[in-house]
Amino acid sequence: MTLKVLTLAAESAPLVKVGGLGDVVGALPRALRAVGIDARVAIPHYPAIKSQAESLGIALKRKGRVSIRWGSHAHETESAPIAETTVGGVPHYLLGGPPFRPPDKIYSTTIDDDGPKFIFYSMAAMSLCRELDWQPDIIHVHDSHAGAAIYWLAAKGKRESFWRQTASVITIHNLPFQNNHAKKYLALAGLRPSRDPRLPMWARDGLMGLAIACADRINAVSDGYAAEIMGEEYGAGLDGLLRERADRLSGILNGLDYAAWNPSTDHALAARFDAESLDHRAANKAALQKACGLKPDPHVPIIGAVSRLDYQKGFDIALPAIKEALARGEAQFILLGTGAAELEASYEPLLTEYPGAASIHLRFDSALANRIYGGCDIFLMPSRYEPCGTSQMIAMRYGAIPVARATGGLVDTVWPYRAGSGVGFLFGEYSSAALLRALRRAFRVYANGEAWRGLQRRAMAVRFSWEKSAEQYAAMYEKALREVLIRRKA
Repeated sequence: MTLKVLTLAAESAPLVKVGGLGDVVGALPRALRAVGIDARVAIPHYPAIKSQAESLGIALKRKGRVSIRWGSHAHETESAPIAETTVGGVPHYLLGGPPFRPPDKIYSTTIDDDGPKFIFYSMAAMSLCRELDWQPDIIHVHDSHAGAAIYWLAAKGKRESFWRQTASVITIHNLPFQNNHAKKYLALAGLRPSRDPRLPMWARDGLMGLAIACADRINAVSDGYAAEIMGEEYGAGLDGLLRERADRLSGILNGLDYAAWNPSTDHALAARFDAESLDHRAANKAALQKACGLKPDPHVPIIGAVSRLDYQKGFDIALPAIKEALARGEAQFILLGTGAAELEASYEPLLTEYPGAASIHLRFDSALANRIYGGCDIFLMPSRYEPCGTSQMIAMRYGAIPVARATGGLVDTVWPYRAGSGVGFLFGEYSSAALLRALRRAFRVYANGEAWRGLQRRAMAVRFSWEKSAEQYAAMYEKALREVLIRRKA
């Protein structure tokens, strides 16, 4: 029997993407279908999707509408129009309705904006399955946004024969973003806050906490992050609940699309190359130095960073270390990204303080990002926490060696350098001094051309494939289903 999985998430590339979540939801269902799973995706129908779909040549077709309970009284309902399309062989359903009005951002900063939007969408997704007469074996929710679907399934849906044998899974990408204090919007869907004593009082109407408490299986996007979120430092107040449910918690590493990220076919690069033609990479470094106003010097290592500028990503501790390296002439530095205004302002002066050695680009620029991956020598990821991370995977694919903090998915993907082994450099303590020591370890190896070339080849040979991740997800789905069936028989 073919396993049927409905994926619920706030993003799915290429229709809508804000960050790595969109990449995962765009890639994982394709990989699941490749291993024989009937994987489908339902996402909110944001107003901005229409123009994005048109630009990509993706046709959206109307497919009726569903009616859901929505209002302060039990008899009140609201209609959610359905659009459908196929992306990469995966059926996608787009669910609209009153909460989705232009202008509309994907995410807001308040539950008063995001609460009604995501809860309405979640309820519409559950009604969609009945409308399609398609009974999923698994409801797979990514992060908090569709957490109400798991809560509804546990509180009400399992009473219905249609849902009785459906299991639920939540994948945690970023635990601190929980969509708490959603009580009045849950009420619109006929749901009350939980009374589960394992949940802190403040999380009993939070979409992340409700989903974690009710899901049949809980998954984090790396083994490292799965372990970290059961501790107080990274548990965002839900570590106690996660420890209580540790027998249901696992980690599955995200994959990377190696066809899309390929330095031998990347037309953004000045020179294309692979692990057997690394000499060609020097042309990319020279072109990057010229384009970014750096002194042309093939011998000095370039430190590259492509990232959001926020405190999660560690750019507060990175600045003193970078300044020290630049002041001593040990490296050049290129930064591409946007984020917290105060962090942006702290990096801008590097341009005038270290002319010809620092290049700061406070914007989004996908072509420049590829050139940094393909031309820098060291790729910087000093994250305070990093659930999985894909930038280090891309950097290694392009022969840029990561210097990263030993946290979350970085521990699972950046194996520390030893003579003749390893693919990067890790540091543990969250401090500028620890980061600078790691950079200087990298500088010493860089000075040995033969050792550095071997390090690059090992990094480029690593594969974190979606095929492997899909097989692990399939095994987790089967385990969740068995547990549901056992409970039904008990």
